[in-house]
Amino acid sequence: MSEILLEKLKAEMKIEPEKAALSLENFIREYSEKLEREGVILGLSGGIDSAVIAALCVRALGPEKTFALIMPEKDSKKEHIKDALNFAQELGIEAKLVDITPYLEELGVYKLFPLDKLLSLGKLKGALIRKAYHFYERKTGKLPFLESLSGFKDKEYSSYLTKGNAYCRVKHRLRMILLYLYGEMENRLVVGAANKSEYKIGYFVKHGCDDAVDIMPLLNLYKTQVRELAQYLNIPTRIIKKPPSPDIMPGIIDDEEVISISYEKLDLILLALEKGWKVSDVVKTLGVEEDEVIYIKKLMQKSEHMRKIYIPDAF
Repeated sequence: MSEILLEKLKAEMKIEPEKAALSLENFIREYSEKLEREGVILGLSGGIDSAVIAALCVRALGPEKTFALIMPEKDSKKEHIKDALNFAQELGIEAKLVDITPYLEELGVYKLFPLDKLLSLGKLKGALIRKAYHFYERKTGKLPFLESLSGFKDKEYSSYLTKGNAYCRVKHRLRMILLYLYGEMENRLVVGAANKSEYKIGYFVKHGCDDAVDIMPLLNLYKTQVRELAQYLNIPTRIIKKPPSPDIMPGIIDDEEVISISYEKLDLILLALEKGWKVSDVVKTLGVEEDEVIYIKKLMQKSEHMRKIYIPDAF
C-alpha cells in the first residue's frame, strides 16, 4: 500500500512542462498589460530559478522587453556572475551589471561580521565561516536555519545569529531596491523568482528581491518541478546541474546544506503535508525519519510571519 501511495505522490509531483510554460507566459503577459507596464525587469543570479524566469519572460514578451540586473558583491562567486552574463547573452536580453559592494560598504554591512577582517585570506575566510556555522549546530543541538526564522531573545549565540542574518538579508533587500529603481524609471514589471519549496519553509528574505515584487510566476511550483520546467526551456545544463546556492556568505556552499535536507525529499514531504497526511503516514510512505517531517513542519510554522502582515482586529 505504501509503495502505491508513494508512486501516486511522485506522479502528482510531475508536471506537463509545455502546458506549465504556456500558462506562465500568459500570466506574465496578462499582468504586464493589466498593470500597464512596457516590459519586465528581473534579478539574474546565475541560478536555475532566475534563469527560468528570464526564459519565460522572453517567451512571453520578447527579448526587447526583458531587462535583467546582475547584482553581485564581494562575497559573490565569479562563476555565478559568468553564468548570468552568458545566459543573458544567449537569450538576447539587455543585462546591466551593478556591483552592490560599495553600497554595502557605505552601510557598514561588511563590518557586522568579525570574519570580514579575514577577507585577505580568500578561501580560508569561507572555510572559517562554514566551520562556525556547523559549530553552532554541534554546540547547541539546533539547526541555524530553523533558529534564524524567528527572533533571538535569550538564545545562545544570539549576537552571532542576529549579525549573520543582517549581513545576509540586507543584500537581497538592496537588490530589491535596485530592481524597483530601474523598474519604475523604465515602467517595467518587477518579476520575482521564488519557488513554492523555499517559500513554504521560509528560505527567502522577507522584503527581498524574490519576495517584494509585482508577480511571482514560480510560486506554485516546487523546486523539483522548476527543474523539470528548466529542462523543457533548454536552460543550460551547467545552470540546471550546479548546486543551488544563496551566494551571500562565503563558506555556505549550497541551499541543501543550509536547509539540511535534499529538495527531492523536501518536496515530497511538503506535498504530502499539503494533502493532509499524518506525520506517521509520511514517515511510512516516504521512508523518512519522523524527525525530518517534524523539522519541515516547524520550518513552515516558524516562517509563517514571513508570508503575512499582521494587522489588528477591526474595532
